[in-house]
Amino acid sequence: MSPSGPELGELVIVRRYLDKDDELARHLADQLNTPLDWPEGGGLTTEHVAKIAAAAACDVSYNQAANGHLVDLFAALPLPGTPEGRQFWSSLRDGGGHAVLHIDPANAGGPFFDYLVNGNEGGFAGRVLSFLEDLGSQQRVAVAELIGGALEISTSGAGGRYLGELWLRDAETTAWHVLLASRRAHETEDDRQRFLEAWGNA
Repeated sequence: MSPSGPELGELVIVRRYLDKDDELARHLADQLNTPLDWPEGGGLTTEHVAKIAAAAACDVSYNQAANGHLVDLFAALPLPGTPEGRQFWSSLRDGGGHAVLHIDPANAGGPFFDYLVNGNEGGFAGRVLSFLEDLGSQQRVAVAELIGGALEISTSGAGGRYLGELWLRDAETTAWHVLLASRRAHETEDDRQRFLEAWGNA
């Protein structure tokens, strides 16, 4: 079954219509060295691929990328069970106090990543946000320094604490995207129509 513009449009609140002058469609055509209607008479054309890409990019319910990025953030930290990991997570517990229990590998690690892989898209994100919410201001500084110090070993061009602050902000935003997407997954076409009408009549 070939996808069509209106069918894909139902996936997004803000529909993005593509034409021959659309930047994304042009980019795909240039990269694939094909015209927008290639193959002629085929079920899936370059323009269809562009519409699929636009729908996936616009619709926050497609949150696999956010989940994957959240895992990548933790993969950048020292691995549990290694000498470096044991020292890092022990120091993180000392610096972040009770809040760190939300993400501590011994308390929340492996099984939650398994759940993520198997489709539980909000469980670990919720723990990340609880961790960040429970950090006091001084604890957040201490945690940023520890995370930044660990990242500094493999990352050039930025200082330790600054890298840690970037990690924390990135984890916070990414986890929020996951939870927002989980909420959106339960919305219906009627919900989207009510949203558009409410804003249209405001």
